[in-house]
Amino acid sequence: MMYLVSRSISQGRTAGLVSLSGTGVGFVIYMAMANVGMAAVFVVVPWLYIGLKAVGAGYLFYLAWKTLKPGGHSLFETRTLALDSRWKLFRMGLITNLLNPKAAIMYLALIPQFIRPGSGSIVVQGFVLGAVQISVSMIVNAVIIFAAGAIAVFMKNRPSWIKWQRWVTGAVLGAVGTKLAVDAFTTATV
Repeated sequence: MMYLVSRSISQGRTAGLVSLSGTGVGFVIYMAMANVGMAAVFVVVPWLYIGLKAVGAGYLFYLAWKTLKPGGHSLFETRTLALDSRWKLFRMGLITNLLNPKAAIMYLALIPQFIRPGSGSIVVQGFVLGAVQISVSMIVNAVIIFAAGAIAVFMKNRPSWIKWQRWVTGAVLGAVGTKLAVDAFTTATV
């Protein structure tokens, strides 16, 4: 979501929506992998999941540092950035989503809870349920993309709010990064 918000604020809603289409394709890839059983690799090879979790924690620490360092920027602070091509926006949305192993785990852990073996093809049910989840996710993220611009304008007119939001965002990113790092470490030592 933070990637989508940052693209929407810096390059406009169209850039946010193009990035969202990349994340949507990432969801489709994970859903397809889960429905044909390939995403089970995270269950069979737990160190891969732990490694991706650790990389994710490191990335969150990096984002927190970028936000909190002297001269750092708020998520909703408007600034001029070089415009990325639509292909790059799509690709970054896709890569951002594919580097999130929790999406694969969600399809493996959640969707099977709603599949009824006596109600038809298990694979078809998995794809239908996955399509519902993807549709809801795309709608929620699209609303966030459209709201991001309004929030940016609100924050631009209130400099003290930007400073406050920057510190809250940095603290939250650091806290989530710490939780991921602790989870990765405790999972690795168990």
